[in-house]
This record gives sequence, structure tokens and C-alpha cells, in this order.
Amino acid sequence: MTSPIGSFTAWDYAVFGLMLLVSAAIGLYYACVDHRRHRRGDAGQTSGEFLTAGRSLSAVPVAMSLSASFMSAITVLATPAEVYRYGAGYLCYALAHLIVMVTCSEVFLPVFYRLGITSTYEYLEMRFNRVTRLFGTALFILQTVLYTGIVIYAPALALNQVTGFDLWGAVTSTGLVCTLYCTLGGLKAVVWTDVFQMAIMLAGFLAVIVQSVLRQGGVSAILNDAAEGGRLDLWDFDPNPLRRHTFWTVTFGGAFVWISVYGINQAQVQRYISCKSMGQAKLSLYVNLLGLWLILLCSVFAGLCLYSVYKHCDPWTTGRISSPDQLMPYLVLDILQGYPGLPGLFVAAAYSGTLSTVSSSINALAAVTLEDLVKPYTQLSEAQLSLLSKALSFVYGAVCIGMAGLASLMGGLLQAAVSIFGVVGGPLLGLFSVGILCPFVNSVGALCGLLCGLVLSLWVGIGAQLYPPLPSMSRPLVLATHGCNATLGPLDTILRPTITSHIHTGGILDPTVIRSTTHITTTTPTTLNHTLWPGNFSSVHLNDTHSISSSNRPLLADTWYSVSYLYFSPIGTLTAVSVAIIVSLLSGKRKVKSSEGLTLCKEDLTLYTLFSLLKEKMTANSGKLDLRGGIEGEGKFGRNNPAFCSVELSNTYSSSTRPPS
Repeated sequence: MTSPIGSFTAWDYAVFGLMLLVSAAIGLYYACVDHRRHRRGDAGQTSGEFLTAGRSLSAVPVAMSLSASFMSAITVLATPAEVYRYGAGYLCYALAHLIVMVTCSEVFLPVFYRLGITSTYEYLEMRFNRVTRLFGTALFILQTVLYTGIVIYAPALALNQVTGFDLWGAVTSTGLVCTLYCTLGGLKAVVWTDVFQMAIMLAGFLAVIVQSVLRQGGVSAILNDAAEGGRLDLWDFDPNPLRRHTFWTVTFGGAFVWISVYGINQAQVQRYISCKSMGQAKLSLYVNLLGLWLILLCSVFAGLCLYSVYKHCDPWTTGRISSPDQLMPYLVLDILQGYPGLPGLFVAAAYSGTLSTVSSSINALAAVTLEDLVKPYTQLSEAQLSLLSKALSFVYGAVCIGMAGLASLMGGLLQAAVSIFGVVGGPLLGLFSVGILCPFVNSVGALCGLLCGLVLSLWVGIGAQLYPPLPSMSRPLVLATHGCNATLGPLDTILRPTITSHIHTGGILDPTVIRSTTHITTTTPTTLNHTLWPGNFSSVHLNDTHSISSSNRPLLADTWYSVSYLYFSPIGTLTAVSVAIIVSLLSGKRKVKSSEGLTLCKEDLTLYTLFSLLKEKMTANSGKLDLRGGIEGEGKFGRNNPAFCSVELSNTYSSSTRPPS
């Protein structure tokens, strides 16, 4: 493990502490509001109000909460590192996000909002049966608890290794504060803390970007450096599905992944169905789109700033940091060390991402558990349900903190856990899609489709973890060290000749070449980043011989297991949909549960609504013109002008009235 390159000052800790204090204060405020209502004799906060804010929220705060929910600390740390190593092709996600918002607002939102459900998995029982609902609920709870623990631990580890920021102090404090305001304030507290944390995340990014721009001599200088380093090659239309990032993998594959997040994930659906109307809910998705684009632009440009600053001296290759996930904290301490409080602002931004993600998960877990595992089997009063929902929030908060501790002991399994979370969303998306779009699909077909999609996506996901794609497919860009003039890291003296030769020839730096040249041992900290879920990261160590060497790799390793990680979700979705349709058609004699009101109808579509309004308006103005009374069929308004005679306006004249020739 590398030693910290810098240390935090009292100002940095003060900024971080203030962020935690404000987040906790928001939860306390909503707890006090509920207490005052109770003292006035009003009914206390019901479980529905706690979990969905009484469906009274407006579009803008919900939109900001949607944007912040899955923009975790891992996004703040990993996306710039992704751009630093692979280029700005990540910007193609902007198109994927547009596809996602249109699809979710037109297909999934209308059905869920019309049904007034709290848990998305309630829909599965309405449409299919209870077994399908419980299966979906179990998958969601498992993946969310696992992922939330990783979200808490992974960024804390990266920041600790670079800044010396206390690892378990950060994990415990963020976990406790998050649990506190989730338990006390419910969804309203979660949404408004997300708004605050979104602002902190953007402020942290801007602090790094502004200082980098000033240091490098302007935006144009950073863009010129990125262009010279090959980081601005955005449009790669190679259709090869084995390529890690191309236009097609990012837009098509990325769209599937994020539709599974915004379309069916409880944490996101629970937010937009808490809006006061369907129009507000749809608006929240489109305003959220602007937030996603802003975060995407900031994170990508931060990655370009990283490259501009370290274009001649890569701190990862020289061994000054042990993984790409530490690049952003390293840059922060490098360029902001002389500005007390600004390093703390960036760490606050990173942990704001953690808080927003964890709070969303805790609230969603409480909602799903209460609605799917408690209410159907008990007869509790509303007061008891309200108390239980708060208790569940507290319990899941404690579980997630415990999961963070377990994540620290998981070692190599940590990466597999992240990949499992990613591939589960695809089959679930397929299940909900056939339910909403295919009225003829029955419960047998739906369950078979879910299981087949899950098996196939897990197969390719775990296979990719065991046998990562070779660099010829992932194509990391060149990282240089020839400009280093300070004390070199332990790897730099060994790697420099090999790296420099690749720079001069314009080739791609192949880790297999590094391995054969340096004989890296199991103590080498260098890692090869291998992303398996949008905004998330995992590391495959170069010291794993089977991970890098082309020998001893099974036949599927360079074909099936090398498929771009962004295609894992489409594989699961399309498999689930295909199998569900085929099995339902083959078992057509089985009774299909009535799907009235549970499937998409034309009235749900915005375009149809606009067309109907336009048609109605045109029809109202298309009556027969009557110069004496306006529109035929309507009441007479006013009187005829006595200066005119209707006979004179007729094109047909009688002989008695024909004017003389």
C-alpha cells in the first residue's frame, strides 16, 4: 500500500463535517415537523408519507434527487479516471441518457404512477403471481445491500490511501448520518438532502476544474493536450461487440443498463411516483436529464484535466498511487493543497455521492420490505406500519455499514460482487418489459424468462471477471512518464524503457509486455481497471497470470467472456423477453391473468395526448361557416350587420335579382 501523499488540515475536516451536519439537520427538521403535527392532534406520519412523501413533491427537487441517487462517490472518482485512461468517448452516454428518459417516461412511469403502488414489485404480483413478485424482491434486496456496502467502503479506501483521511471514521460517520436522516425524515429528508449533496458534488468538481484550467493556461490548452493524447476521439463506430467502449456499446448497451435503473429500480421509481401528478413526474425525469448531462460533462472534463496535468508523468505508472481510482484524490492534493478547505470540499463531494446513493438504497429497501414482505402477511395498524418503516430504515442502515466492513475482507470477491449487481438488472428489466408491453405473456413464461436471462447474464459476467478481455479489445491509451523530474516511484525505473518505446511507436501499451519485462510479483500494487457497471469500478490485478496472459485461456475467454461489459444488460434483457414470449405461446392454454390497466395503452403516450388535444381543437373550429350566425351548430353571438344582405353574398342569383347586363 502506498503512503498518503498529503494530509488534511483542520479546514478540510471542517468542510467535511459541515456537509455531514447539514445532511443530518435536514432529517432532524422533517422529524420535528412530524412531531409538531402529532402534538397538534393531527395524525402522525403514515408509512405512505414516510416512504413516498405523501405523493406531494414537485418536479425540480425530485429531478435533482434522481440525478444524485446513482451518481455515487465511485462516479466522482472513477469516471475521470476512465476518461484519463480511455478517452472522452464516455460522452456518448449523453445520447444514452436521452433514450433512457424518453423510454422511462413513456413506457414505465405511466403504468406505475397510474397504479399508485409503493413497491415496483407489487406490479409483478398484479400482472403475474406472488412467486414472481417474491423472486424479484429477493433479487433486489440482495443486490442492493451488497452494492451499498461497496459504495460506502470503496471510495473511503481510495481516499484513505491518498489523503490519509481516516478510513473507518469516514465509513462509520457517513453510514450513521445517512441512517439518521433516513430514519427520522423519510423520503422528504432523502430528497432534500440529495438536492444539497448534488450541489456539493458539482462544487467539488468545479473546484478541481477551475484550478486545473488556471494552472494549465485555459480550456483550450487542456483540450489541445487531450487531442494530442488521443483523448478526444469520440466517434468510434466499430460494431465489434467485443470492443469495450464504442458508440454502439455506450449508447445501445448503456441505454439498457440505465433503463433498468430509471425504469424499474425501486430507488428511482419511488422518487418520481412521489410527485403530485403524472405531468410533474414526467417533468422530473426530463429535468433530471439536464442534471445527468451536467454531471457527465463535469466528470469527463475533470478526466481531461487529469490528463493535461499528468500527460508527461503518470502517477499510476510511476507507483505513486496504487490504482486509477486514486487519480482524482491525488490531483486534488497536488493542485489544491495550498487552498485550505478546498481538498475538504472535494472529499465532501465524493462522500455526498456516497450519502445520496446509500440513503436512496436504505429508503428503497425499507419500502420493498414493508410492502412485499410485511403488509401481505400481517394486519398491522397504520401507526405500527409507520413505526416499522422507520425501524427498517435503521436496520438496513446498520446492515449496509456492516456490509462495508465485510467488503474490506472480501478481497478479489469484491469485483465479482459489483459485476453481479450489474448483470441482475437486465433480466429484471426483461421481466417488467414483457409485463407492460406483451399482454399475452403469462406467469410461467415470465418466470422462465427471468431465470434464463439471469443465468446467461451471470455466466458472461462472472466469466469476464475470471478472464478479463485482453488490451487489444479494451484499448487503454498511452500513459507517459518521460517528463517525471521528481523522485521516481518503485515501478518507474523498471517501466520507463518499455513505456517510452510504445509512446514513440504510437502503439497501445500492453500489460502483457509490462509483465514480461518487469516480472511483477504479487506485491506489486499496479492494477488494471475493469468497469462492470456504469459509474462503478473494480480492479483486476496484473499479478493474476490467467487474467492477462493469452495462454491458458479457455476458448470462450476471447469471445463470449470478452463481450463489452455494457452488453451484459442487453443480453439478460433480450434473453428474458425472448424466452418469456416463446414459453407463453407454447403454454397458451394456460390462463393469462387479466392485464387490464397493467399494460401500456395509447392514452399513456405523450404524443398521443398532444395529438388528441390538437385534433379536438381543430374539430371544434371546423364547423360549417354561417355568415349570419358564426359556426353552424353553435349559439348565435351578436346580431347581423344591417349594412349587408345575405342574398347579395350568394353566388346564385334568381332571375328577379340578377343585375342587368
